[in-house]
Amino acid sequence: MFSLRDERYPDRRVSVTRNVDAPAQALFDLLADPAKHVLLDGSGTVRASSDRSPRRLALGSRFAMRMHLVVPYRVVNSVVDFEEGRRIAWRHFGGHRWIWELEPLDGAARTRVTEIFDWSSARAPGLIELLGYPARNEHAMLASLERLEKLVELEDSRGTGRRAETAGC
Repeated sequence: MFSLRDERYPDRRVSVTRNVDAPAQALFDLLADPAKHVLLDGSGTVRASSDRSPRRLALGSRFAMRMHLVVPYRVVNSVVDFEEGRRIAWRHFGGHRWIWELEPLDGAARTRVTEIFDWSSARAPGLIELLGYPARNEHAMLASLERLEKLVELEDSRGTGRRAETAGC
């Protein structure tokens, strides 16, 4: 029997984890700022946040991103899970979720960061699998975690209140 389901991801979730030498709150502050998402995106599809997006996300926040995958498009996300300093998740019309979990380590000076792509609630999970997004997203998420670590180091070296749009991450 033919199945579109990728056996590597039986629960329709893929996650990557990295330990980062930074406090969880500093990392969370970057994740909760939609303007920083273009700097964090390891896939190369995020182009910019909308001018109308909030400066800081919270549960129920809606934020728009300009994207590009073959053609330019715009996507509106909703924050569906939010625990200050620990967890944030959003989804858009497709139903799949992007989740970030932060676990303080070593007296809070380090953080275990996990990014999760969860398509178990997607409108078309088979299509996501057919198009190879789980494996592609896994690769891109590894790059996103690396970019997050570099960006928090840069923000720390500049002082927490300064912008990093020219970081070149």
